[in-house]
Formats: sequence, structure tokens, C-alpha cells
Amino acid sequence: MFTNAHGDILLTIARAAIARALGLNEPTDETAALLREPGACFVTLTRDDALRGCIGSLEACRPLIEDIKANAVAAALRDPRFPPLTAAELECVSIEVSLLSPLEPLAYASEAEALSLLRPGIDGVVLRYGDTHRGTFLPQVWQQLAEPAAFLGHLKIKAGLAADFWAPMVELSRYTVTKWKERDYECAPRHP
Repeated sequence: MFTNAHGDILLTIARAAIARALGLNEPTDETAALLREPGACFVTLTRDDALRGCIGSLEACRPLIEDIKANAVAAALRDPRFPPLTAAELECVSIEVSLLSPLEPLAYASEAEALSLLRPGIDGVVLRYGDTHRGTFLPQVWQQLAEPAAFLGHLKIKAGLAADFWAPMVELSRYTVTKWKERDYECAPRHP
């Protein structure tokens, strides 16, 4: 359904949106038809193989082009875990765009059953508990947390719960992603 050419378009738009937000001129072609369709994506920034920002949408509530631009700028400038990206730093980060499938709610009677439904390396997972606890991990997180129990435990912590918390009202949904990543950028250290 999606090709590497689509990925090139999405990555170019994400980089251009960040560049423009940093006051740089970065022209792009925004005429592809898929950009007008509703879409949900996450934009992840890395530098030297370390996370530098990641923001996204779980549901397709706006045209894909708007979602990519907004999430790219938010990942660069408003991820609360990191200081805002600088214009000088932009050339040193690699961008990854993950296009999400629709959420699929999971039905289970226990935490053990919920764990048995998770597909390591395939599923992104959304956890919700009440109105204030929510978190998600992209499928890429399975690379660091390969066991379902560890994956879910860390997701609970991300949602503001204890790793061993469980209640009948915990809601889990899963999704898959189609992802594209720029080549890794390496920058020489800058000396004053």
C-alpha cells in the first residue's frame, strides 16, 4: 500500500516543517494525494542513536500533511523530555516517520490474557486507565523491551501507574506502523 517513495515524501515534509519552525528555508513538494487523506503518525528524532524527541497522534483526526508537520515541529521543539532543537542541531538528527494503522481494542479477562494477545515486534500498544492515565509505545520499543511483561510494565510506568498495577478497567488497544527513517546523520563535535 505504502512505498519508499511515500516515505521519502513524508520524511522531506517532516524535515522541512522543523526547518521552517527554526527559521530556515526548506522547500518541499506537498502535492501528493495521500497527504490530503486523514492520517495519524509519530515523528521520532534521534541523534547519535539516542532519542532526541518523539511526538505523535494515535488517531487520524486531520489530513496527514497537517499531522506530520505538527508532530515534527512538536517533536523538535516541545517534547518535554528534551530542550528545543536548535537550527545548528537539525543537520545532526535523523528523522523517522511512523504511520499508524487504526487502533484495535483488545478484549481480555485478565492481565495474563492481555499479555498473551500482544505481538512482540509488531504491535504498538495504547494503555488507558481512567481519565488521567494514558501512554503508548510504538512497535519499535520492542527492540529494548522484548518480553511482553516488561513491555507492559514500562508502559504502565509511562502512563503514571506502578509497573505491577492491574485493574479490570485497564484498557489496551494495539496498532501497527509503516515506518521510514532517514539515513543516520553523524556530525563532528563543534568546538567553540
